[in-house]
Amino acid sequence: MTSPYTVYGAPGSGSVPVEAALTLIGAPYEVVGEDVVRPVACNPAANAINPLHQVPVLALPTGEVMTESAAILIYLADHYPHARLAPAVGDPKRPAFLRWMTYVSTAIYGLAWVRADPMRLVADAAQAPVIQRRIADRRANCWRHMDSQIEPGTFVLGDELTVLDLYVTTVSRWSPRRSRFYCEAPRLGAIARRVDGDPRLINFWNVRFPFAEGWED
Repeated sequence: MTSPYTVYGAPGSGSVPVEAALTLIGAPYEVVGEDVVRPVACNPAANAINPLHQVPVLALPTGEVMTESAAILIYLADHYPHARLAPAVGDPKRPAFLRWMTYVSTAIYGLAWVRADPMRLVADAAQAPVIQRRIADRRANCWRHMDSQIEPGTFVLGDELTVLDLYVTTVSRWSPRRSRFYCEAPRLGAIARRVDGDPRLINFWNVRFPFAEGWED
């Protein structure tokens, strides 16, 4: 039997789309990390193997370690083509897939490091709320741009769910939160709602990123 994957992460963190992808693929995996949603993921086990002290980290059955959520998601989708979670190399949709996976990672997700603790970049604590508001505005603007550029079907790239949809659905639940996301990016918002309600993932969301009261705001 193939050894399971190990995902280092936490509920509500960047490990969630990775765990969701593995769930849809049907590959065995275990999660190492906190079992409650917190504002900042803290995972000593991940910190020991990732110099940046960030999650997610994916340990492959071979023992090799991967970091960077977009890279992990693309790898899993390509490694399990039967799951149809990404356009194959040579598919006309492949360039858009790579573009938007990288875009979400760099333009939107990448701001999480500062958003979680603005004092990493500023010395005046009074500026922290300003930084957080500006990050929220920047993310909203990036979502709006993406929404204006895509030509979606049922999902971002057409009528098949891909890891890009899992990525958007998870990251759109962070600041500035879903209520603003729906206003700024209505087409992406409809897709995220669709993924939220995917019957294959209902139990998963309830455990790894619960829909608590007021979660959209």
